[in-house]
Amino acid sequence: MARTDPRIGLLLEMLDQNFDGRSWVGTTLWGALRGLTPRELLWRPSPRRHCIWEEALHAAYWKYAVRRRIEGGSRGAFPRRPSNWPSVPSRPDAKAWKVDLALLAAEHRALHDVVARLSPKRLGERSPRKTWTLSDQIHGVAAHDVYHTGQIQLIKKLGAKRGGRR
Repeated sequence: MARTDPRIGLLLEMLDQNFDGRSWVGTTLWGALRGLTPRELLWRPSPRRHCIWEEALHAAYWKYAVRRRIEGGSRGAFPRRPSNWPSVPSRPDAKAWKVDLALLAAEHRALHDVVARLSPKRLGERSPRKTWTLSDQIHGVAAHDVYHTGQIQLIKKLGAKRGGRR
């Protein structure tokens, strides 16, 4: 088995810890999404705020976006619209949630796999018109999971207080 560059290994560890691994910060993104009902997923703290379902799709989109930057592929193929903050399905039910949860998991796996194959020589590379290196972007998307996990946990707490949860 080939040894992984320690920088790539650390980036992979960060990605996985913050998504579904064992994280010292507490609940991971995947853990925060476990066991929620469509009602809980759709509850909003106020009309112009995002619901948990949108937060999950947003996290999936950014995993996709960083992966595409690493691969050098064209944008616009993310399966949900609008891309950055996709709308919940027109029929938001448990079946539709399973589909979107699977999309999030698939985007995480795809990003992980691309990072695992990334040449360490490319870590300092900048994608076109981007200020940040590929390493910065991978680190950033791992931190993005932590940030949105916090948002989701807060929405869950607010919803429980206001009757948005079971």
